[in-house]
Amino acid sequence: MIPGGDLSVVFLAGLLTGLATGLGVLPFFLVREIEGRWLVGLWGVAAGVLLAASTVGLLAEGVADGHWLHVLAGTAAGVGFVLLADSVLADWGGPTPQSAAVDARTAILAVGVLTLHSIPEGIAIGVAFADIGHETGVTIGDTAISTLAISMTVAITIINIPEGLAIAIPLVAYGVSRWKVVGWAVVSGLPQPIGAVVAYQLAVSLDALLPVSFGFAAGALLYLVFAEYLPAGTAAGEALPSGGRPDLVAGVVVGAGTMLAILVLTG
Repeated sequence: MIPGGDLSVVFLAGLLTGLATGLGVLPFFLVREIEGRWLVGLWGVAAGVLLAASTVGLLAEGVADGHWLHVLAGTAAGVGFVLLADSVLADWGGPTPQSAAVDARTAILAVGVLTLHSIPEGIAIGVAFADIGHETGVTIGDTAISTLAISMTVAITIINIPEGLAIAIPLVAYGVSRWKVVGWAVVSGLPQPIGAVVAYQLAVSLDALLPVSFGFAAGALLYLVFAEYLPAGTAAGEALPSGGRPDLVAGVVVGAGTMLAILVLTG
């Protein structure tokens, strides 16, 4: 038996991390309406979470795993891909939102980009399980699982919770029901078990591709932050004192700080 674990264990690990995104929606079951400073602040929190995840998380991990030029190429491809998707959706006339704070295009981009973002996370899990150079952390049946695989699964599970919040904010603002938002958050994480299994099977050949995939996801997230989340937060705060900018900045600081703390604590 390969020390990294068999495919069922790898798939379950990826599935666990993907399902964790649904937990990020829980705060929205405690409140009925989100408006004013709270809405602006939440846009900032979402932007901060994704900003930290894309830079300190994905870009740093990509550079650590490969050449920075490969990461840069992946980042440019990620920005270009979402820019193309954005242009396709620009003239799309969706249903009227319940809140003027967000339109259908933003909600669709949020789901699509965060779904793309889950692919390299799944790849990271699969590569961790395939890495037989680390000592065994636990044995399940005949499957020996390395400490690297365990720590990677726990880390991405925790990281996915605030990322679930980031995907929930535009959907809730758009008027999607809470349970449907949970469903979309979970759907955005479903590529993780698939990516984990594929990466586990092709770990050697994917070594060079991993930095590119990290960069691609980071570029997509950065586009979402600067082209969608921050402008939406600014628009939602137009009627507030100082245009809501202090609330937006405070949200960014809280979101980025929380995500940075999670990234540091999970290694």
